[in-house]
Amino acid sequence: RFEEALQEARQVDKLLSESPGNDYLEEKFPLLGVPITVKEAFSLHGMPNTSGLVNRRNVVATSDATVVSRLKQAGAIPLGVTNCSELCMWYESSNRVYGRTNNPYDLQRIVGGSSGGEGGVLAAACSVIGVGSDIGGSIRMPAFFNGVFGHKPTTGVVPNDGQFPNARGVRTSYLCTGPMCRYAEDLELVLRVMAGPGINKLKLNKKVSLEKIKFHCMDHDGGSVFVSPVDKEILQAQKKVVEHLEGELGVQVQRVAIHKMKYSFQIWSAMMSSTDSNGQEAQLFTDLLGDHGKPVWPLWELMKWLVGMSSHTLPAIALGLTEKLMKLNPGANAKLVSMGKSLQEEMEALLGPDGVLLYPSHPTVAPRHHSPICTPFNFAYTAIFNVLGLPVTQCPLGLSSEGLPLGIQLVAASYNDHLTMAVARYLEKAFGGWVVPGKV
Repeated sequence: RFEEALQEARQVDKLLSESPGNDYLEEKFPLLGVPITVKEAFSLHGMPNTSGLVNRRNVVATSDATVVSRLKQAGAIPLGVTNCSELCMWYESSNRVYGRTNNPYDLQRIVGGSSGGEGGVLAAACSVIGVGSDIGGSIRMPAFFNGVFGHKPTTGVVPNDGQFPNARGVRTSYLCTGPMCRYAEDLELVLRVMAGPGINKLKLNKKVSLEKIKFHCMDHDGGSVFVSPVDKEILQAQKKVVEHLEGELGVQVQRVAIHKMKYSFQIWSAMMSSTDSNGQEAQLFTDLLGDHGKPVWPLWELMKWLVGMSSHTLPAIALGLTEKLMKLNPGANAKLVSMGKSLQEEMEALLGPDGVLLYPSHPTVAPRHHSPICTPFNFAYTAIFNVLGLPVTQCPLGLSSEGLPLGIQLVAASYNDHLTMAVARYLEKAFGGWVVPGKV
């Protein structure tokens, strides 16, 4: 929406020239004139809202999602919408409506998903702030692969309405809408606007003393058979963070080994498909693929895909098949849900009011296109924190030897978002934050 954006920018110029003082404007419009982009899954008036689903290729939003409306009211100017994976349930942003998004650091690499377009445009300096959503790492993986900041807030702080697909049943507790930015200081400002009155649940006005934070560090998930080992360079970057915190702040970073993290993928998967307190079942992915039409039969779609006749991507078809298999063992699922609740209690107790956990954002740097199909469960490193409801900030840590972004997840107990964002601001100064693609 470049023409509309330019028109809105002219109105901002006019407002500034006519305004006697900027203090009033800054208070009323904290994002005045700031260009933003929006994940295509969110409604942005007059823009497509397909979520990469061929059935919806003619759908145009007639209203704004709540977070989009709040950002506009704060003075932000949307430039357009950005690509995501089909129905936002895969970690490569590629679909049959728009095609594939490439990583600005290496065009042969993925941007991540599902807020992958956001990660790409922010890294490439096309916009300053992005609107993302996250049910399995969909803010943090793209932020990591593209070397920017992304924040998954504590559950229930920012409204999720106005996006497709939206969460139903138990998943409403796991889906989070949050900010993606090139600069750490923008996270809090944008989160305040996105959350509206919900911001009162957080302690953002509380001054953070970094020396008083109890830091914990975990190098990997404990060795899940489903997930790749963590790259040496990612481990090295995390080690440098620990050394810096201990050397500069004089804190002691406590190494922890949380046994249940080894089952992150299984716990996430079981909790995502469990019933809520009212007994309502989670919406089937195959129903969503049909989008109010007939549910999709994944096995039939796979046959069609093999001869190039399916309108769906292979990951979406595979997810539909996995969903069917998950329903075959309800007893095992119940045990995993119980394990997830126990892990949540363990994490809240460990982190408490002043703790931050350092944990890898992903086992590998941005993979090559199509390769996630061979490592489909690697998103477990981010997904586990959705079902635990904890706030997490992904923070960039410079580039690998191949020139690809490195990073780390900063995790706190519920409603302690102020801690993770404060540590992100500190690490940005220490490690340089976002690096311009192509600079090396």
